[in-house]
Amino acid sequence: MTPIATATAATPQLTRRRCLGLAAAAAASAWLPAHAGHEHHEVAPGLRRSTADYPLPEAVLVRDDGKRVPLAGELNDGRLVMLNFVFTTCTAICPVTSQVFAETQARLRGQLQHVHMVSISIDPENDTPAQLREYAKRFGAGPQWQHYTGSSATSVAVQKAFATYRGDKMNHQPVTLLRRAVGQPWVRLEGFVSPSELAGEVKALLGAA
Repeated sequence: MTPIATATAATPQLTRRRCLGLAAAAAASAWLPAHAGHEHHEVAPGLRRSTADYPLPEAVLVRDDGKRVPLAGELNDGRLVMLNFVFTTCTAICPVTSQVFAETQARLRGQLQHVHMVSISIDPENDTPAQLREYAKRFGAGPQWQHYTGSSATSVAVQKAFATYRGDKMNHQPVTLLRRAVGQPWVRLEGFVSPSELAGEVKALLGAA
C-alpha cells in the first residue's frame, strides 16, 4: 500500500471533498447508521457527530513497540484520546484517515503533549508490531501517535465496544473517536472528517478542560 504523501507547501491539504474523492471507491461517505444511545447532529454534509459512553473491555493489546499493554491503561493516562481503526494493507479508507491524523498532528503542534493518538488494527493476524511501525513511519507519526495490534478476538472485542465492528475488515468505515478525559463522553465522528475540523474538535475539547 502506498499512502498519500504528507502534505507540504506544494501539496494541497486535505479537505473533506478531497477525502471523499480519494476514497470514492469505498463509497464510505454513504454509510451513516444511527446507533442506539447516541445523541446525533449533523455538522456538515457527509459527516455525523454524536456523543456516547463506551465502557472499555478488559482487553490487552500489543503496542507498536512490541509491548503488551492494557487498553484501559493506554486510554486512561490523562491525555485527550483521538482514536481510529485501520489496517496496513488497506487501500481505500485507511490511507485517507491516517493522512487526516498526520495533518491534524501538524495542526496541533504545541498541544501534542496533551493528546494521545491511537490507531488500532482490525487485521491483527497480518499487522505485526513491525508492520505497524513501518506504517506509522510512512505517515510521520510522532511519539504521541501509537498503533496497536493483538489477537483477533481482542480486536473484535474492542471494535464492538466502540460500535465499529462490521464483520470483515473490507466492510469497515471511517469513524474517529475523541474523549477529553476518563468519565467524559466520547465524541464520535462518522464519515471523513477533514484535518481542520478534527483539529478544531480537539482544540475545543482541550479548551473545555
